[in-house]
Amino acid sequence: MLKLNTAFLFLLITGSTAIAQPGNPVRIEGISYPLYWENKPVSYSLDNGLTIISGSKTDMFRDPNVTYNTDNAPKLLFRPEGDFVLNARISHAFANKWDGGAIVLKQDSLNWIKFCFEKDYTGAKRVVSVVTKNVSDDCNSVEIQSNYVYYKVAKAGNVITLYFSRDGSQYYLIRHLQFDNKKPWQVGFLSQSPTGDRCEVHFSEIKFKSYSIKDPYLGE
Repeated sequence: MLKLNTAFLFLLITGSTAIAQPGNPVRIEGISYPLYWENKPVSYSLDNGLTIISGSKTDMFRDPNVTYNTDNAPKLLFRPEGDFVLNARISHAFANKWDGGAIVLKQDSLNWIKFCFEKDYTGAKRVVSVVTKNVSDDCNSVEIQSNYVYYKVAKAGNVITLYFSRDGSQYYLIRHLQFDNKKPWQVGFLSQSPTGDRCEVHFSEIKFKSYSIKDPYLGE
């Protein structure tokens, strides 16, 4: 009981960091839906966007060799209706291998997409997309020099399109794929630290719109 009271007192004093309570809705400016936690983070804050701190050995991956299957990374998710476009700027310190922040689209534990900004096995800051239909199809794409990137995810019917941008203005298509809508999508934000002790990821400039893009190359 003392531990809970101390944490609550800290929250009152700082006004910035909250201990996640599964089941309690979270509201984010730019998203009209309530968001809920799947897997509790170490902590999170809603100052100038969303910051999620994940703990050690947190990840979301189903290895094609079937030697490593886990889905314990903290995720803050909402259930959009119909087609949509979601934008966010993602940044973190890239302290450890595989540290990453991601936009996630999830139907269940076996069917999901993780669009991740990740420190890869060479130490590079990498645009990575993981499409999982029972096992994960892991695709390393563009290397980014800065600690931040802009992502855009679009759903139009049963087609998902992923984009990145270095400046938040000019977006480039990374992946364009079909994913059957067998179950409703949960969409949101993830932090992971598979080999480190923690990873603090900041999501900002979050924008959500309910519409269907007409041109996947333009994302409009």
